[in-house]
Amino acid sequence: MTDFGYKEVPPEEKTRLVGQVFSSVADSYDVMNDLMSVGIHRLWKRSFVSGCGMRPGQRVLDLAGGTGDIAALARQRVSPGGSVLVADINRAMLEAGRRRMDDAGRVADFEWLQVNGEALPFADRQFDHVTIAFGLRNITDKPAALAEMQRVLKPGGRVHILEFSHVSLRPLAKAYDLWSFQVLPRLGQAVANDRESYQYLAESIRRFPDQETLAGMLREAGFERVKYDNLSAGIAAIHRGVKV
Repeated sequence: MTDFGYKEVPPEEKTRLVGQVFSSVADSYDVMNDLMSVGIHRLWKRSFVSGCGMRPGQRVLDLAGGTGDIAALARQRVSPGGSVLVADINRAMLEAGRRRMDDAGRVADFEWLQVNGEALPFADRQFDHVTIAFGLRNITDKPAALAEMQRVLKPGGRVHILEFSHVSLRPLAKAYDLWSFQVLPRLGQAVANDRESYQYLAESIRRFPDQETLAGMLREAGFERVKYDNLSAGIAAIHRGVKV
């Protein structure tokens, strides 16, 4: 059994249920992140990519690529000569990302592929960087996904994870709980006509490993020089590791 929010379900059931959530919220995904972070996620993402150490000519795999926010920022840093592959298990999310980039005249700047992060369809040592933003907590078998990220990275390649995490300040934690469980689902109902998906997303954050636990999982997957930085007192955190 594994967690789907506060429920315990069979692993294959979680994969199906998470798929339903993101098919439901794909067209309002950016609005969802604005609601969940009060708009701060845009600053977090810029900080996340700026600290990746990407260089022109490098190849980036952006897992759970969503609507392309991270891919667009990464593309600026690996051009000219580099490439960014946007990967997501959810077709609706990929289609939303492609539409967004098509509207901006940039859809051809990226490769697009529907993949399962637990079993990546790439040979070993293919990428200089693997990024995943607000997606790891929705993967059913997180250790398997981390091991796959390590496998497809070149020696010296880096993994970068941006995820909602555990708040370190008690007064802020109480306010954040009130926002997450009382306000957010109601906003989800009002904005996307989908209270249940937003309720799951709030619960999934609380079930996600804390900062030290995730750092340990990265080390167990074979990464070295693992570190993390809290954002907004731990509402989110950036984890990084290196394949040596």
